[in-house]
Amino acid sequence: LHDGQPAPDAERLMRSRYSAYVLSLEKYLLATWHASTRPDRLGLADESPAPTWLGLKVHAFTRDDTDHARVEFTARFRIGGQRAQRLHEQSRFVRENGTWFYLDGTVD
Repeated sequence: LHDGQPAPDAERLMRSRYSAYVLSLEKYLLATWHASTRPDRLGLADESPAPTWLGLKVHAFTRDDTDHARVEFTARFRIGGQRAQRLHEQSRFVRENGTWFYLDGTVD
């Protein structure tokens, strides 16, 4: 998916976006973020120290209708020598013209 093939569903897009964070693929992350909520930049290269991503667990994948879906996940990461942290998010996705995009998410 990082090479341009569209994700077949929101869950696979979310997994590819997690991998893109692991690989610091900022262009991919921005390209798969819906234009209505996309930031101008993420600044991944500016993070010092950069997070070390430790794992991803998808808790739920729900299709609300043909073009809207939600993915609940927990991503684990560590920054520098600090203790591992967890990011729990309920993300919303939208499909436009056959392409899925990350819309936004609620972090707990």
